[in-house]
Amino acid sequence: MQMRQYFQSRDRSCHVEHCDVMQAVLLQAIEQNNFQLLLTVVKHSFWSLETGTDCRSCEIDKKAPAPLESPGWILLWTGSWGEKPEWPPSTPCQKVNTREKDAMKWKVLNLTSKLPLRLTNIHYYLPHLREHENSLYPNVVIGQGRTGVSLVMGIPTVKRGKQSYLLGTLNSLFYEMSAEQKNDCVVVIFVAEVNAEYVNSIAESVRTSFPNEVQSGVLEVISPLASYYPDFSNLKETFGDSKERVRWRTKQNLDYSFLMLYAQPKGTFYLQLEDDIVAKPQYIQKIKNFALKQPSDEWMILEFSQLGFIGKLFRTKDLPLIVEFFLMFYKDKPIDWLLDHFLWVKVCNPEKDPKHCEQQKAYLRIRSKPSLFQHVGIHSSLVGKIQNLKDKDFGKNMLHKAHVNPPAKVTTSLRIFQHYTLEKAYEGMDCFWAFSPVAGDYILFTFLQPLKAEGYLFRSGNMEHPGDKLFNTTVEVWPAAETELLKDAVGNGGKVNDQTTKDGYLKIGTFDNGIAEGIISPSVGKIQAIRLSIHSDSPVWALLSEILIKTS
Repeated sequence: MQMRQYFQSRDRSCHVEHCDVMQAVLLQAIEQNNFQLLLTVVKHSFWSLETGTDCRSCEIDKKAPAPLESPGWILLWTGSWGEKPEWPPSTPCQKVNTREKDAMKWKVLNLTSKLPLRLTNIHYYLPHLREHENSLYPNVVIGQGRTGVSLVMGIPTVKRGKQSYLLGTLNSLFYEMSAEQKNDCVVVIFVAEVNAEYVNSIAESVRTSFPNEVQSGVLEVISPLASYYPDFSNLKETFGDSKERVRWRTKQNLDYSFLMLYAQPKGTFYLQLEDDIVAKPQYIQKIKNFALKQPSDEWMILEFSQLGFIGKLFRTKDLPLIVEFFLMFYKDKPIDWLLDHFLWVKVCNPEKDPKHCEQQKAYLRIRSKPSLFQHVGIHSSLVGKIQNLKDKDFGKNMLHKAHVNPPAKVTTSLRIFQHYTLEKAYEGMDCFWAFSPVAGDYILFTFLQPLKAEGYLFRSGNMEHPGDKLFNTTVEVWPAAETELLKDAVGNGGKVNDQTTKDGYLKIGTFDNGIAEGIISPSVGKIQAIRLSIHSDSPVWALLSEILIKTS
């Protein structure tokens, strides 16, 4: 209603950055998580940019109400509990020069990636932030600003002294995702470090290892500003923990809080993960099924692992309240203890016995079995700590994915490791594992009868050996009969072009980041064989964890 009154009261729009009214409406959209209102503000802002008008004081209806009267608006606006901005504004209108106009456009385009964390009382619990107004703006290193998804997964990561498990964790998560699921979720990596060089190195390794996921927007990398963290030098040592451990768990509480607040407006559900886990097949569908079958909406946490803070599912609408509780006591206890205390406060009666309390908490915190996530890290993020934590309800890791493929004879020039044969991989019994390939090596599938194939999928590497991928490898088919496509692929005088090999195979695809997937054109006709040709020496072993030949 306020938006309509505002636009009806004037004959032109204002830019978000320069018009007090528009900025107030923008802040209202942010506080209410109203994405449609946010888009409307941005849309009208572009109009003022094109006209070069900056209405610091356009003809505003003096009777129009201030867009927000809440204390939260004053806090967001001023960064302190000060006076409200003047309403309506009185500064004269100005023209915006071209350079300033371009800068404004850039800010509007990047608006969704620069939204501050939304928690009105955060300055009470972290008073040092009053002196650092920009500390609640995340540093979005990688991200397309995706919102409106069903599931947001949060993964905090810090620098480990011995070994990083992050890429293996991501490989496991994406390995078990369908294309449809990738379009309806966001995986947010929170690099909880302030060293820019380290943050950028993590971002670069993620970008290199998962280029498609980065480009599509399903994968984001963010980090905090150094000023987000308070002074940790005066923390009280409690529960027999050393000073270093108290600092570690205190910072961890702040890291989880930052990540949760960033993820909150992006989707419907938030799944808390860690950077050293593996996932079970179809974990997203199993999470969805478990959530949908709950008899009531009273739950606050669905658990898909019994370990620590791994595999905890929340509704995003509950996150601000949960985070506020964390921030109240972030110096006092570890995150998993605080979560349990939060549930105690919600439902436990001090006049009843502990058994009754546990029964009441069980309505809010519901456990799913078997576990969908397993902890694989050995070296903790706490320096010097070794932890061989394993979830007994997880079961055995699945290191391959089985499919029913058409009958074929399989051969390879690669030297096979132990019992990990190509035959077992093709039949879905195990993965195929071989020593390091060299240029000229191949993997060949010759069908017993020519067939019409619609597509293919070859996945190299798995969750335990994510680096054992095929590189510089092409997918080639041998048509059962000469087709027009093959004739066109052969140059004048019998010479071949880039689409064909010297021995007559037709190139139809290539491995990208260890995966080859594609559709086989009907114009190819029936095929007799599919071959994977390796064109350069590899420094790593080769592992095929999934083989799929799609037939009509």
